[in-house]
Parts: sequence; C-alpha cells; structure tokens
Amino acid sequence: MENDNFLVHSQTLPPGQSGELLSLPRQRADWEWMSFFVRRLGAGETWETQTEQEEVVLVLLGGRCTADWGEGKQRIGQRAHVFDGLPYALYLPSGSGARLEAETACEVAECRVPSSARHAPRLITPSDVAVSLRGGGNASRQIVDVLPPDFPADKLIAVEVYTPSGNWSSFPPHKHDVHNLPTEADLDEIYYYRMNKPGGYAHQRLYTADGSRDLTLTAHDGDVILVRDGYHPVVAGHGYDVYYLNFLAGSAHVLACTEDPQHSWVRSTWNEIDPRLPLVHDGTR
Repeated sequence: MENDNFLVHSQTLPPGQSGELLSLPRQRADWEWMSFFVRRLGAGETWETQTEQEEVVLVLLGGRCTADWGEGKQRIGQRAHVFDGLPYALYLPSGSGARLEAETACEVAECRVPSSARHAPRLITPSDVAVSLRGGGNASRQIVDVLPPDFPADKLIAVEVYTPSGNWSSFPPHKHDVHNLPTEADLDEIYYYRMNKPGGYAHQRLYTADGSRDLTLTAHDGDVILVRDGYHPVVAGHGYDVYYLNFLAGSAHVLACTEDPQHSWVRSTWNEIDPRLPLVHDGTR
C-alpha cells in the first residue's frame, strides 16, 4: 500500500488564523471506525457539534474556553499547548451536543465513532486522568489515560503519550488486529503527533509478522499515522520530545494486544525509568 494510506498531513495555518487543521472522515480514511478532526478557534469564536448515531470525544490540545454540553457553561482548559500540562476532554454520547466559546486561541481534537449507546456526557479534567510512566531506559515514556477502557463509553479509548528525545515508544512492538479475547482485540488506532520544537519528528515502523508490509514513516508536527493492523513502534528524533494522541476503537472496549515475540526479551533489560520523565505535570512544566 502507498504511504498516503497510512500518513496524513495537517493543513498549515498562519499564526493567529483559525480554521480546520485536519479533516479525516472515516470514509476518506477507508476504514470502519474513526473519524478525526483538529480545529483552531480564535479568541471569541464559537463552535458547536452534535452527535447522532455517533459518540465523540473532544480533547482540548491547548487554550481556554467555556463549554456547554447541556449542564450550563463551564470554563475549561489550562494548558497553552500539549507540552504545558494535562488535558481537559469532553465525552459526548449519541444524541448529545456541545458548544465551545474560545476565551483564548484554542486547538481541539475531535474523534467520532458510530454508536447508539446512551451513556452520559462527561467532562474529564486534569485531576481525572491517570498518569503513569512505562518502559525503562531509552524505552521510557509517560502515559496519560484520558478515556481508558473502564471509562463509561461505548467504543472510544483515548490516551496521550509523551516520549523524550531519542526514546522508543509503543515498545516492545505490539499489534491489535485480531479479535481473540482476552488475548487480543481488533482495534484501529490513530497516532496524532505534536513536537516540542520546530523541525521535530518521529519515525514509526508499520510491519506485519509475515513480512508482507514493512514501512518506516516520518511524522512531523500535526501529522496523523493510521494504524490499520500489524506492529507499530515509534522512536522520537534526537533533540525533540514527541507527543502523540492515540484514539482507538474496534471489536471490544479493551486494550488487549499481542507483543512481537521477537522483541519481548527487551523488557528484561529495563531497570530505571528515564529521569527526564514526567515531561508534563498537572499545571505548567
């Protein structure tokens, strides 16, 4: 398959200009589950969304706004950008809606999946997310669970991952493309990348066990990589801290995956977590 079946670039907007940075409906992505959008709102601008036969999660990448999802206006947002603190997010089940009014320039990531489940809308604040450090040595990274599997949603799972300069992430390589519970679920996955400095990049390898595909893609700030199947490890370019926002949806609301048995042995070499972690805290760095 061509690289453009896996790698999608955001639109570049001039500083201060609002608009859609990325539009990726699932029909364009040519897969079953997720549609993904990123938009920038200027101070004073409003944006509304409705959900019919879909569930939605909005992750505030940066900025402050007021949000109303049927429970009155509430001020949300505290980080200026994704490297500046932990997230606010808003979960909207089918048959609901929300209106955002930007107090400052805001960037919002939106993921939508088909659903008719009638869960309750819910605001997720920085105090609600679970933060953990995973891996060891130069495979250490910071995990921020925004919508974990035990969150009362139908299909959507959302995770933020911070990988320090030069470190590996999503490692040992794993896959989730076969419905074989409890061992593995069939999940599509989005990797939405942001970098802490201009020129930053990450490499992501997409490969299958039978060797029918082995691609290495370079992701820059604002890029999306679509993980359709197979193993998908990441390495951050030296000198650049890397953030990616994962959305997953598929055959079950779990994170059951299978590691590449060729590389599972590396776990035995991990002793200490990289002392540069955590990269972000509750509040500014």
